[in-house]
Amino acid sequence: MKLWTFDVIDILSQYKSALSDYKFIDLFAGIGGFHYALKSFGAECVFASEWDRYATKIYFKNHHFLPEGDITKIKEEEIAEHDILCAGFPCQAFSISGKQNGFNDTRGTLFFDIARIVKFHKPKILLLENVKNLIKHDSGNTLKTILKILEDLDYHTEYKILNASHFVLPQNRERVYFVAFHNSTGINNFTFPEATYENVSLQDILDSDLSDIKIVERDDINIYKKINTPNHIFENVSCFNKPMQIGKVNKGGQGERIYHPLGHAITLSAHGGGVGSKTGLYLIDKKIRRLTRRECARLQGFPEDFIFDESKSQAYKQFGNSVAINVLQYIIQNIIEIIIKELNSHDKQTELRLADGKERIQE
Repeated sequence: MKLWTFDVIDILSQYKSALSDYKFIDLFAGIGGFHYALKSFGAECVFASEWDRYATKIYFKNHHFLPEGDITKIKEEEIAEHDILCAGFPCQAFSISGKQNGFNDTRGTLFFDIARIVKFHKPKILLLENVKNLIKHDSGNTLKTILKILEDLDYHTEYKILNASHFVLPQNRERVYFVAFHNSTGINNFTFPEATYENVSLQDILDSDLSDIKIVERDDINIYKKINTPNHIFENVSCFNKPMQIGKVNKGGQGERIYHPLGHAITLSAHGGGVGSKTGLYLIDKKIRRLTRRECARLQGFPEDFIFDESKSQAYKQFGNSVAINVLQYIIQNIIEIIIKELNSHDKQTELRLADGKERIQE
């Protein structure tokens, strides 16, 4: 079994202090996935907001930073100055989507609170995450409105759907990510990281502590596919790095499917039904079981010293609502590279202007 470590990006050590001069705020903070990702590059959290009291407690235990409550009740001028705004905001329909009424199109939604804070503080960078269905939500009007609002607020925005399975985390988790630079930065050519497709499986992050395991023993379990090794059915890594269903419980509904640990985990969910709700069911050591809290933490990229909720139901909900930290780290790495490139370009242009000015004086 592989030794699981938090800093999975080899190049991370080169950039561990790259954002040490940057301050960020963490909206809809949950248990702090964005916090871990940005802090790993040296950025400082100066404000966080989370309305769920259970998540707030866990955030404080792990980050020693107490989030404020409901963001809709916090005035933008009460929020500290910051360079980066990050948010895994809930997806809501905009009541007048597609009317092109600008800022007002977001009123009554939680994106409105992001927009009003951005409008007041004008941070250099926005880093947002949402479910992939946001792209098609309300026939695409939600996405159009978001992009239009950010454009009106002087931001150049790029977005892309990325899967945690492609960035060293053995979990099939597709999410849409937004990266926006304020026009004052001069950055309008950001590109998202390419998938690594590193060979990693659920088996690599299994928990050795058996006390947290829930075994499922029923008469209606049906295992219909035998798998011994990855090579038994897969010929390449890109095909291997996905969930491998090998059986079912009952009628095989979404929370009743059984998967093999040589593949990837299904998407962790905050909700769901069936005996395997929130984590899925897996055939491990000849037993059908759900994932442990520590395994869920690892699937989202949380470090080994992460303190999770004592309540299993709350912990599963929190991990299901969280963001994949590794994916954020790869995105932030690209953000840093584009910032460095822009700074070097600016310095080069300054040198050329100074040299040209010097030549003119000499003439």
